[in-house]
Amino acid sequence: MANSVKTLHKAKKEKNDEFYTQLNDVNNELRHYKDHFKDKTVLCNCDDESSAFWEYFHLNFNFFGMKKLIATHYDKEKPTYKVEYTGGIDTDLQDRILTPLKGNGDFRNKEGIELLQEADIVVTNPPFSLFREYIEQLMKYNKKFIIIGNQNAITYKEIFPLLKDNKIWLGYNNGDMSFRVPDYYEPRKTRYWEDETGQKWRSFGNICWFTNLEHTKRHEKLILWKTYNPSDYPKYDNYNAIEVKKTDWIPEDYFDEIGVPITFMTKYCPEQFNIVGSLITNNPSSYSYGVPYVNKKKVYARILIKRK
Repeated sequence: MANSVKTLHKAKKEKNDEFYTQLNDVNNELRHYKDHFKDKTVLCNCDDESSAFWEYFHLNFNFFGMKKLIATHYDKEKPTYKVEYTGGIDTDLQDRILTPLKGNGDFRNKEGIELLQEADIVVTNPPFSLFREYIEQLMKYNKKFIIIGNQNAITYKEIFPLLKDNKIWLGYNNGDMSFRVPDYYEPRKTRYWEDETGQKWRSFGNICWFTNLEHTKRHEKLILWKTYNPSDYPKYDNYNAIEVKKTDWIPEDYFDEIGVPITFMTKYCPEQFNIVGSLITNNPSSYSYGVPYVNKKKVYARILIKRK
């Protein structure tokens, strides 16, 4: 019975991982990285040739001056294939190379790791439930990447230290995004709809692009306009820093430690601020100093920063 329940939970998770990105969202983000793709092999290892990522890179292959495009088709149970493209007219598949895989196309298996090692840049929408493991693999093999994740991943103990140390950062566009979902996806009360063709959709307001490729927005400094006073900026009960409820309210004349919402990371400029740590969990560590309280009231997770 225990194993059956565990299997059901796993199946439910896998179904909830099937969110298919729209081409316009891919374009809105990736157009800001054009120079990074020149002479590079790009791997989409959570996609196949039907995905928006493949379509985008296929359409812009020559424009970007890419070397090679690789994608892998995934099937939970059956052997599958990889598809490669190195340029050409590519009508009726004649310029694409489809090669069977021995495994099911999982990014974690031996074939998936071999393709990862071949690639220069990885671009995809990985399963949200495997986000920690996915990032860990990218960092292990020292890969450049642009991937989609949930904003809450900022608080993960495996992810936050990478953000803190400027090993990864958020992409150009973050926030609201809509995804196609499979026919078996169960309707939700909010942020769910079906279009005129019967296609099911789900939207989220907390989607982020995570990357370690430079883009111009990352170095845009915040314009600070408020001034500090103790009544508007109380200190935490359990940490010597002031509470700032909104990133735009960071006082321009305060240079000690400040606690800000995790959405600060969408506007973080490393030339303007240092990330000191966080107030996220009850388990203090090298990056987290407990749950934040103000006047004995618990507040949501905070990132601790300091002006440069």
